[in-house]
Amino acid sequence: MFDTILVPTDGSPGSERAFEVAATLASTHDATVHVLSVVDDHGPTDDDWDYDGDSPAAAFIESQADHVDTDGLSLTPVVREGVVHDEVLDYADDADIDLIVMGTHGRTGVRRFLLGSVTEKVVRLAEVPVLSVKADAEPGTVSFDDILLPTDGSSGAAAAIEPAGALASETGATVHLVSVVDTRSLGIDVGSTVIVDELESVATDAVETASDRLSEMGVETIETAISHGIPYRAILAAIDEADADLVVVGTHGRTGIDRYLLGSVAEKLVRTSPVPVMTVRAPEAGDGR
Repeated sequence: MFDTILVPTDGSPGSERAFEVAATLASTHDATVHVLSVVDDHGPTDDDWDYDGDSPAAAFIESQADHVDTDGLSLTPVVREGVVHDEVLDYADDADIDLIVMGTHGRTGVRRFLLGSVTEKVVRLAEVPVLSVKADAEPGTVSFDDILLPTDGSSGAAAAIEPAGALASETGATVHLVSVVDTRSLGIDVGSTVIVDELESVATDAVETASDRLSEMGVETIETAISHGIPYRAILAAIDEADADLVVVGTHGRTGIDRYLLGSVAEKLVRTSPVPVMTVRAPEAGDGR
């Protein structure tokens, strides 16, 4: 599924961690990695960015050879000029990219992404999956042995099943399916109990449907769970419980200022998850740029 992988770079630690992940996936899927450096129309995006020669993308690839095994990889350096997120999205279209891997800022909470709002915009607008990797992720061997797949049964969540299944079936990873029953607004009474039962039934159907599809795709090990509480916090807890290496989550199909699927869950996961997060945009989305 991932034959062409795009890594936008500004020479930062986030870019380095993203390149490590992209190289690992490229080795697994025999993919070509496109390394894109964008010269911003409005000036440099990172004061630490420094290189010699005509191609910052080529210099970045060379700089990674000391700690990333690039032997046998197909690597394509690219330089473009323009608005960074627009160029990333346009190049993804032009080169028929299957997956974008980007670094995010290492800090969490309300802190902004590395590269300003570039990663955030790409996550919201890209038509292909975007894998976000923390800048402060531990360098070294990357593996995706345990994949957490949250689902609420919606079309957006369903879009995340295919890439999660493709990765798991290729690597033999375990997929941990979780559906969160959000009970924050419910009081403690008989009526609320009935509603909780209904929500739990919907959650059960969601994980069973996703599990059936993953089995059809050849995923051999699938674990399911129903959780209660605030969705993104419950998912963060599930990451820890499953010792997950990766979270794959669907985002809302609409673009622009519209929110993510499950409210702001995907957004908060990208910002706070201790492991990489792959966001998958629902197919009905249009171009909100």
